[in-house]
Amino acid sequence: MLKGNGFYIWKIENCEKGSPQEIASTAKEAGLSHVLVKVADRFYPHNISPDGKQDYVPPLAEALHAQGIQVWGWQYVYGYEPIPEARMAIQRISQLELDGFVIDAEKEYKLPGRDQAARRYLGELRSRFPDFPLALSSFRFPTLHPQIPWSTFFEHVNLNMPQVYWEKAHNPAAQLARTLREFRNIAPRRPVFPTGAAYKGGGWRPTVEDVTEFMKAVKSNGLAGCNFWGWEFCRRDLPEIWKAIAADGAVASDPPAEPAKDIAEAYIDALNTHDPEKVLALYHPQAVHVTYLRITQGAASLRGWLEAFFNDLLPDARFISNGYEKAEQHRHLAWKAVSRKGVVNNGSDTLGLANGKIIYHFSSYNLNRP
Repeated sequence: MLKGNGFYIWKIENCEKGSPQEIASTAKEAGLSHVLVKVADRFYPHNISPDGKQDYVPPLAEALHAQGIQVWGWQYVYGYEPIPEARMAIQRISQLELDGFVIDAEKEYKLPGRDQAARRYLGELRSRFPDFPLALSSFRFPTLHPQIPWSTFFEHVNLNMPQVYWEKAHNPAAQLARTLREFRNIAPRRPVFPTGAAYKGGGWRPTVEDVTEFMKAVKSNGLAGCNFWGWEFCRRDLPEIWKAIAADGAVASDPPAEPAKDIAEAYIDALNTHDPEKVLALYHPQAVHVTYLRITQGAASLRGWLEAFFNDLLPDARFISNGYEKAEQHRHLAWKAVSRKGVVNNGSDTLGLANGKIIYHFSSYNLNRP
């Protein structure tokens, strides 16, 4: 469902001056794959204008989607009134073009009776959206918070998004390792998609080295990606942290291009399309093709040869390279082919090149009929 880096947004109006287009373009430039926007708190909608007449979320969701970025909503839940809270979640999911929904359950869900509250909330929500992607956001070390009804939540959600906030320390990799280790002991297991610290508080602030270490640990543990809390605080207080996350996102969203295939390999690939035009694209316009029986020159003549080759000699053939020898302007290629009209086991081609195109092509093979 999710991969790559994402950021939580608490108040839209505090992000890029509240401009949906600026938020979306900034997210795109940072290589974010998703943004998580608060859409509800308890049983009230969130990111609504003070007079209640304007919902800030739909234009932001539209702008983010236009940039190819997923939009997940999130709701802080208290558990005092689980059915009204669930109905607010249902209302916001129904109203908004969301790709997923996060349930943020924290200290209030350590109070007595919260297992039953979780069952009621999730039962109501899943009765309306049985297959909609859901995630749980809560504390990072479940052994320190045994009151949280972890298993009840994991019965209904798809992802576990623990808050791996390494406050007052600088060891995110170790804290992530402990988080993963502890959640392995809770059933049912859900894929972990952790949230890292991109905020400051109480005299502590994460470093660029911290955030880089956290993102590397996410990858080295085979996780699909991570989130960060939170957009407005990072942009306002920690520009160096935003830059480090954006640099990681740029690498993830623009992987190194695969090396171009050698023309000998491209020739075999083109033959397997059985499309004369795909093969002709590899040839110089005045290319010459030579066999022991004839000489063919020029695109029109080569097209006729290829059509006969594909339709009459080796229809629906599978061409297999047996390797090639490479010189600066020449290739010597060995190949075989299997067709319903026969088999070639000893294909041998010599390609002469000019400016990366085949200008001379000598073919030799024996077709064994069935």
